[in-house]
Amino acid sequence: MNNKYKSIADVLETLGLDSNKINPELPIVCIQGLGFVGTAMAVAVASARDDQGKPYFNVIGVDLPNPAGEDKVKQINSGILPIETTDPKLQEYFQKSHQQGNLIATTDSAVFSLAQTILVDVHLDVIDNAGEFAMGLVDFRKALQMVGEYMQADCLVIIETTVPPGACKYVVVPELRECFEKRGLDPDKLLVAHSYERVMPGDEYLDSIINFWRVFSGYTPEAGDRCEDFMSKVINIEKYPLTRLHTTMASETAKVMENSYRAMNIAFIEEWSRFAEAAGFDLFEVVNAIRMRPTHNNIRQPGFGVGGYCLTKDPLFAELAAEKLFGLEGIKFPFCTQAVQTNRVMPLVSLDKLKTLFDGKLEGKKILLLGISYRQDVGDTRYSPSETFVSSAQEQGAEVSFHDPMVPYWAEMNTETPKEIPDPYVMDAVVLAVPHREYLELDIKSWLGNARPIILDANNVLSDAKRAELRTNDITVYSIGRGEGL
Repeated sequence: MNNKYKSIADVLETLGLDSNKINPELPIVCIQGLGFVGTAMAVAVASARDDQGKPYFNVIGVDLPNPAGEDKVKQINSGILPIETTDPKLQEYFQKSHQQGNLIATTDSAVFSLAQTILVDVHLDVIDNAGEFAMGLVDFRKALQMVGEYMQADCLVIIETTVPPGACKYVVVPELRECFEKRGLDPDKLLVAHSYERVMPGDEYLDSIINFWRVFSGYTPEAGDRCEDFMSKVINIEKYPLTRLHTTMASETAKVMENSYRAMNIAFIEEWSRFAEAAGFDLFEVVNAIRMRPTHNNIRQPGFGVGGYCLTKDPLFAELAAEKLFGLEGIKFPFCTQAVQTNRVMPLVSLDKLKTLFDGKLEGKKILLLGISYRQDVGDTRYSPSETFVSSAQEQGAEVSFHDPMVPYWAEMNTETPKEIPDPYVMDAVVLAVPHREYLELDIKSWLGNARPIILDANNVLSDAKRAELRTNDITVYSIGRGEGL
């Protein structure tokens, strides 16, 4: 196959970018998928430096040639970070990489032919199909085929996408081997590794990549060695040593099991929250007391719901892998499955509480929802519990307004969000769903003025002092995870 590009200078010329800034001799790393993980990973890799402070790599982000992908590419190449973030470090490092020219983006998969290393950060969804959960491997396979069509024979492919255990063995390697065979390349030379991310968007977005522990494994020993060398340049391994596992299957399982544990921890708290509310005590107080014990300091707390791309689907991967990839019968994961189901309906608890307060009817009630992203100080609305809340409230006849300082446009609901918090005077209830910094710092008493809607703190946004202040001013306040009046 004739390669479209002979060097990164050709790519820069095609994109209309200046090629004088970069060192063309640096190894090229391609990041496939420029979402919340891929974009941050691209910044991390472009920011990796040697002892002299010089960059290790030239980085090319690659996204799909559709409107969303083209918009991300345009923003990156124009020096605009295409994701909302409260992390000044991520913004700073992105700007430095843009200015020195070693971070660019494109929608042309032909650039994979230039890469020494390719990181795969594309989606692998679990879809609800007539009540059945199934792995969305079709798009994932297409992404691999795009890589396999162009990659060099000695290129290392690192899977960062969260995949079901066994995916590298039964999906990734077979797909790429088939591409190699079609191109007349030796499939035994294929280098595949798995190294999962632990990205936490928020104030320490970038540090959750470069200053955090990383697990990895190579499908072959050579691939493992190459992955270790690459990650050692990107991760601060002096403080956060790499953990190498024996097989990619073990690494894949570690990621899925981590997120399954977190999902079950949250679901576990959910039943205790209902007990605390009914019995009349403060579960947050209880949780904080339990956290004093070092073995239990990661116990979760009551909340509005679970969203985002990971915890809403990852616990389902193990059972799906057992059935779809390994053909195993009778291997079930009831705790994981129940956790996902419990967490999925969690936002309806807040809605039901409002319904009870309104004598069993939501029809005609005006509700203001503060927070629509799935997590504080993050602009990610994928599988947000707020979507479940709003949809159900509207179905029951409520009129729902919403606001989120991190989300200018709510893609899933196909609507823009107001820049300013809507007027509380016309509201029957205000639900605090996400503890964004803006809401934590909001002087809610002054904002309300003479308005007296019901306040439902669904995610521990209000401090003890603020709740007490509101009540002394005849403002009705309820909380998820606390008994009435607490």
